[in-house]
Amino acid sequence: YHPAPLSEKAPTDTFVVEISALYKLPVNYSITSGDEKGYFIIHSSNGIVRTRKNLELEDFPVNFKVRATDSSNAAIFNEVEVKVEVIDENDFPPVFPSSLLEETLPENSPATQIVQLKAQDNDTGRNGFLMYGILNGDGLKFRINETTGILYSTASFDYEEEPTEYQVVVYAEDDGIPEKKRGYCTVVIKITD
Repeated sequence: YHPAPLSEKAPTDTFVVEISALYKLPVNYSITSGDEKGYFIIHSSNGIVRTRKNLELEDFPVNFKVRATDSSNAAIFNEVEVKVEVIDENDFPPVFPSSLLEETLPENSPATQIVQLKAQDNDTGRNGFLMYGILNGDGLKFRINETTGILYSTASFDYEEEPTEYQVVVYAEDDGIPEKKRGYCTVVIKITD
């Protein structure tokens, strides 16, 4: 048996799977091995397995054996393996060390690297895999490397002709399940004379 994966947030008493032995007489079901931490309980007559406590992601997958025993003769039985997997929920959004950064950029600089942005995400796997992007309109004058988080200017600036300050809102987005989460950082770029 390989039931649908459970959420790491599944409450106690969540239905996992129904074990069914084909036998002409009533049988008693029991978990015989593999569930050392006691996550599961099985109903002895209907074979329904439920969770018994909160699930700890790092303990899974769990492979346990269920035995169906002839209710009048314990020497007659059969066993089946059950593999239960748990899905890591996307618990945390990406977080930048600071939500506001100030950088300077000398006028007439060629297109150049301005700052390396790095967000943290306390999730693991794809829930912690980050991509970067620019949210707002000054995105034509700036670009960000979506994997490294490095913010670049795309052209040179003239201190006398253009605004001397730009606000670029950058986001980091995880690849989470069931939904992606974002964190934001505003980079104020001051053009210097």
